[in-house]
Amino acid sequence: MNEVIQAMVERRSCRNYQDRPVPQELLDEVLLAGTYAANGRAKQAGKIVVLTKKEDIEPLERMNAEIMGTPQSHTFYGAPVVLVVLADRNVRTCVEDGSLVLGNMMLAAHTLGLGSCWIHRARQEFDSPEGQALLKKWGISSDYIGVGHCILGYADEAPKPAAPRKADFITVV
Repeated sequence: MNEVIQAMVERRSCRNYQDRPVPQELLDEVLLAGTYAANGRAKQAGKIVVLTKKEDIEPLERMNAEIMGTPQSHTFYGAPVVLVVLADRNVRTCVEDGSLVLGNMMLAAHTLGLGSCWIHRARQEFDSPEGQALLKKWGISSDYIGVGHCILGYADEAPKPAAPRKADFITVV
């Protein structure tokens, strides 16, 4: 099987991370993969915000948990890196473009020996006044919406293998 397709088949979400930093060179490769994601009409609507300091991650994780309705939970699972994916709301394919950025980064992370997981609720976070204040603090226009978070780090345990694919996943006409 082709090595890219093999990586797609093997990649799984990680929800338990070691307390170990991600080397900058690996992080740079994951980010590069995100910037080369396919995008509608070459508009490059996506934007990635890199968070590696606990004091930057914790407020966002708190917001995420509150939106989820579980204010005491750790929705980023102790990952040492949170990559916030935003997209320009003025681009018609903004959500699709941001989703492809997330997919590329998660696949790249897997090939580099890192665990990753897509964490939802970014849209609600950055639609809120607190989220808008974060965008302003980061120097990002309020034209950007939250698409998702890619959490990264070294997996604390091997992920479970994929469940078998459903029989009617593909329909040939």
